[in-house]
Amino acid sequence: MQRRYLVAGNWKMNGSYAANSALIAGLKQATAEFGAIEMLVCPPAVYLESVGRELADSRLLLGAQNLCEQVQAGAFTGEILGAMLTEVGCRYVIVGHSERRALYGEDDARVAAKFAAAQAAGLVPILCVGETLGEREAGVTEKVLARQLDAVIQACGIAALTHSVLAYEPVWAIGTGRTASPEQAQAVHAFLRGEIAKRDAIIADSLRILYGGSVKADNAAELFAMGDVDGGLIGGAALKAADFLAICSAAQRLGK
Repeated sequence: MQRRYLVAGNWKMNGSYAANSALIAGLKQATAEFGAIEMLVCPPAVYLESVGRELADSRLLLGAQNLCEQVQAGAFTGEILGAMLTEVGCRYVIVGHSERRALYGEDDARVAAKFAAAQAAGLVPILCVGETLGEREAGVTEKVLARQLDAVIQACGIAALTHSVLAYEPVWAIGTGRTASPEQAQAVHAFLRGEIAKRDAIIADSLRILYGGSVKADNAAELFAMGDVDGGLIGGAALKAADFLAICSAAQRLGK
């Protein structure tokens, strides 16, 4: 099947009204040429509505970085309901990012609940899975990834992956300057697709699996050229229009 690349920018806890506006303006100037890929930005929650307004006349899509696992409004101070995200124009939401798992104690069960809540609100969840450096050196990468993936499949069913995106983010390569080699990324992506294919080969073939781990303009083409890498979940390089667009260009060339 024809591959449809997705390049998603995760702004993390960065941004201001002025910086966001300048960044979006820079991105919008070039979006018309990227017909072979989808482009997505995920700003902090307080900027979702304003960024959404600036994206209104562009091909850029809006996504959130997190949501509450609850599906009904209630007494959950500080949380954000999936329906609130859709109301401000979000199409996607990141769930299970390594920083949420490590810094805020989100275990596999909670990530699975957030995945389900996202879909219940009509959002496409970008499910993040990944291993730490210690886990990779201990040789348990596949065991860790299978556990994280299985938690969602057990809770939501294999069919739920039809309306989702999977992102492999080796924790040891996020914000460290270290990047998995194209061969390392391909091996893990192939493993993940194979795990899904054991349950449903059609879903496995159509599912987009992104790589997220210090993707930059100078390594994007090599990473995206791998057979099971369908785009990127971009961190730091998503904060500069020129860098993000260079990564999108790499996906565009491969997606034609």
